[in-house]
Amino acid sequence: MWKKIVGGVLVAIIGIGLLAWFNRSTILIHIVLNQVRASHYAVLPHQPVDWQQGPGEAVAPAGEQPPNIVFILLDDLGINDLSVLGGGVAGGQVPTPNIDRLAADGAMFSQAYSGTGSCAPSRAMLMTGRYPTRHGFEFTPMPDGMARVITTVSNASDRGALPLVEYIKDENADRMPFDEMGLPGSEVTIAELLQDNGYHTVHIGKWHLGRNEDSRPNAQGFDESLLMHSSAYLPEDDPGVVNAKLDFDPIDKFLWANGQYAASFNMGEPFEPGGYLTDWWTEESLKVIEANKNRPFFLYLAHWAPHTPLQATREDYDAVGDITPHRLRVYAAMLHALDRSVGQVIDKLEEEGLSDNTLIILSSDNGGAGYVGLPDINAPYRGWKLSLFEGGIRVPLFVKWPARIAPGTIIEAPVAHIDVMPTLAAVAEASLPEGVTIDGENLLPAIMGAGDISRENDAIFWQSGYYQVVRASDWKLQRDGRQDKVWLFDLANDPTEQINLAEDRPDKVAELQGLLDAHQASSVGPLYAYEMESPQAIDITGAERATEDDEYVWLPN
Repeated sequence: MWKKIVGGVLVAIIGIGLLAWFNRSTILIHIVLNQVRASHYAVLPHQPVDWQQGPGEAVAPAGEQPPNIVFILLDDLGINDLSVLGGGVAGGQVPTPNIDRLAADGAMFSQAYSGTGSCAPSRAMLMTGRYPTRHGFEFTPMPDGMARVITTVSNASDRGALPLVEYIKDENADRMPFDEMGLPGSEVTIAELLQDNGYHTVHIGKWHLGRNEDSRPNAQGFDESLLMHSSAYLPEDDPGVVNAKLDFDPIDKFLWANGQYAASFNMGEPFEPGGYLTDWWTEESLKVIEANKNRPFFLYLAHWAPHTPLQATREDYDAVGDITPHRLRVYAAMLHALDRSVGQVIDKLEEEGLSDNTLIILSSDNGGAGYVGLPDINAPYRGWKLSLFEGGIRVPLFVKWPARIAPGTIIEAPVAHIDVMPTLAAVAEASLPEGVTIDGENLLPAIMGAGDISRENDAIFWQSGYYQVVRASDWKLQRDGRQDKVWLFDLANDPTEQINLAEDRPDKVAELQGLLDAHQASSVGPLYAYEMESPQAIDITGAERATEDDEYVWLPN
């Protein structure tokens, strides 16, 4: 009898304790998110964008004008999202015919890599052709409060066997403001090179390379910039939007709390965009093409999609059909809009008679994110955004230039985002900056069948603090400095990184470790300290609970 009473009391105490812990965690999360919401700023009503108008007649005779360049960058695209690469999202139910057409009409790189497993450093490498060891732009800047929200929400959730996220409080005591975390003004971007060579340069969309006087788009070579000022595609309560919130993801919670529907032009006051972001940016891009059809131009269209928050138009949501779960249907609808955007840009160039003399390049800043809870977006590769496994860094890279590139060209050699800047410079016949080491290679000879891609030791490097990776020929070594763990893969025979050969091939481990050490030896160090350290599961999504057998890497950012 007493045992039953004591047992019941213990169960009650434990239950009350768990309930109290749950309530404290829930209250803390609400407090943190409400602090983020309190930082919202005023947004002006929509205003039309007054683009500069080019000359009424061509600045050079036909056949003598330098080629136009249109660079379309997607955000967090999974390598399996495009039907031309992996079959398409939702098991192929939502094809991407316009992006497929872009790939078929030009060159496709079958082993293309992002600069790293997160967005901002990859964008810096695309712009400069340089590794972060050169300029220190190594970690993705996070808006004020984001690291704290991610830490609080993650550690209050049941994530299974994954360790807790660590918020580096001491190092954040004098944290640099978000807008100040930017690419140094001393760096020379592809936009600056093209601008100096007579191009009119326009940026539309995401930037994420800083907003201060030295790092904002207009300071880094862009004559005009229509900037994504916050993260909402449409207002959450817009009658034409379909939302998919991810209750299991701390990043999503922050974006919904922090995000506003806002844009700015040439760093002016924020105002409401003119429609669903993907569609509105595309409409503005078409205006830019028309305005500049008589002079060489560089258009950098940096889409936000399919990055979270997951928001689609009602029309696109209906167009993709009955797909489950709901978040996959919204994600598919976002890809549908992206594919339409690419098609509209291609069609506009053809309509204006600019297609033959325009190079279009398309890529993604990194691989698909595991935190959206969609297991197949990077298939068949392991890993997600925020890791340096193939799923986190394999990206599309398509180049179309009808006047110079034969349709159906396929390049098998490994290439990376550091190669984009010197390649576009070669397209425009612009000299690379003097006294500046460019780490990337000019891919144009390989694209046109006139040469091979040659780089020192055949090595490509990736890093985020102590998490460092090198691929040399077909060997890839990953080292996690916090776990003191290495993975060695033979990508020629094991492209999906299933078999860790580190114990079997200590000679190869030593060789690749030597390349990593040499690469780091001349590093200038990061511009600012990382704010948090988080364990990133490799084989499960953020919607799943980790077991003791699930591998992970530590990511400082």
